[in-house]
Amino acid sequence: MRRLIDDAAEQLAAAGVGSPRVDAELLAAHVAGTDRGLVGFTVPDTDFAQRFGALVARRAQRVPLQHLTGTAAFGPVTVHVGPGVFVPRPETEALLEWALAQPLPAEPVIVDLCTGSGALALALATARPRARVVAVDDSPDALRYARRNAEGTSVEVVSADVTSADLLTEFDGAVDLLVTNPPYIPTGAQLEPEVAQYDPSHALFGGPDGMAVIDRIVVAAARLLRPGGFCAVEHDDTTSVRTVDAFTRVARFTDVTARHDLTGRPRFVTAVRDE
Repeated sequence: MRRLIDDAAEQLAAAGVGSPRVDAELLAAHVAGTDRGLVGFTVPDTDFAQRFGALVARRAQRVPLQHLTGTAAFGPVTVHVGPGVFVPRPETEALLEWALAQPLPAEPVIVDLCTGSGALALALATARPRARVVAVDDSPDALRYARRNAEGTSVEVVSADVTSADLLTEFDGAVDLLVTNPPYIPTGAQLEPEVAQYDPSHALFGGPDGMAVIDRIVVAAARLLRPGGFCAVEHDDTTSVRTVDAFTRVARFTDVTARHDLTGRPRFVTAVRDE
């Protein structure tokens, strides 16, 4: 097993995969039906090498690891993902940690815009079991995954365009926490093959400056949030200042703060709805 993983890691490194050893171990664990920490002590069965080798070859072609395993871990949850839906990233867990640290009511109303697979909404619902969590997206593919992932949970999945002026009007002034990981990459940006070829462009690109969706979401947040409600918007690492400016222009927010992810890169902006 260890020899097979060593060989796979070398193959993935040669293909330019960013975390070749980790990916090799995770693929081996997936095929063996065990945890990554135990896979090195697992005896491969007769067809393991063939099945493992086929997945490693696809990963070497830069097919996302999560598309090969069919799942992605995010905070306290694991969600189903695949072609047509954005794969949640560990960097967004910094936004999740901030959201969970806010002083919300016992039964808060939480809205997750551009929910994609529903990972952020599900993580918040898991940590806040008495919350009403509404997850919104307009992509049919993303909604299929979100509804599958939300099955059996309290998360409400809603099909809606987050840039629409009448978005969730029934929640005007009633939302305690609004979070979003919207399309924010500037058009024409150079991306890794896993992103450029497999993540849906609808979930990636936010216009020439990356702000087309963010600007509209900030306006919606000012309407939806209750006085004192909290907001967090993820952005491109080149648009932190512009995202701060978007909140400032609306002039209905206080404590507008640029924040960084676990790697130290500018990742999201938070704000509080003015009293």
